[in-house]
This record gives sequence, structure tokens and C-alpha cells, in this order.
Amino acid sequence: MKKLTQATLALALMSVATMATAAKLDSAVNIRNDSDWSIHELYVSSEDDDEWGPDQLGSEIIESEGGSYQLHSIPCDSYDVRLVDEDGDECVVSGVLLCADKDTWRITNDDLLACQNES
Repeated sequence: MKKLTQATLALALMSVATMATAAKLDSAVNIRNDSDWSIHELYVSSEDDDEWGPDQLGSEIIESEGGSYQLHSIPCDSYDVRLVDEDGDECVVSGVLLCADKDTWRITNDDLLACQNES
């Protein structure tokens, strides 16, 4: 009986760990566009990675002045985010903390204009 209880406990602990990992990957990060420009492409890359992932928006657009988008399956981390606006202008915002348990990440005119000033 003791072995059965230990096996049941081990199985329960593994289930909890699996659910916690799945919850991390199923997290949703809210992105709100408070800028004057629509965002047509959004790429994320861990700050330690030199490669961009795929366009997270696909055929979606984050409309200007309050449009929003939920980004799924992104583990909590600090990212570089590459944004492409309606005019095709690219902007890389570094050090963005994306995590479902944080407030919504807001894209502002200051974020986008800072990129244009750098180029």
C-alpha cells in the first residue's frame, strides 16, 4: 500500500509540474498600440538571440490609437521586439519584458519615434 501511495504522489507531482509548464506556454501577453501608426508586423526575439522568430501577427493588424492584440505561447522573458508599421517603417524596441502576469505592454509614439531618430 505504501508503494502505491508513493507512486500516486509522484504521479500527482508530475501532473502539477506539467500543468505549470503548460500554463507558462499558454500564457497570453496583452499588447496595446497607443501610437498614431498601425502595426502590421511584430517579431520577438529573446535578448540573447540574434535571430527573429516569425511574424506574430500573421494577417492581423494592431490598429493605431488603442488597438490591441494577445500574444500567446511566449514564456516570460526580456525580449527585443521588431515592429513594422503601416508605412513599412521598422522599429526595434529592446528590453521589453513580456509576461502574462505583468501589465499590458503599450506601444507609444515615443517608442516608434525613438527608432526613427536612431536611423
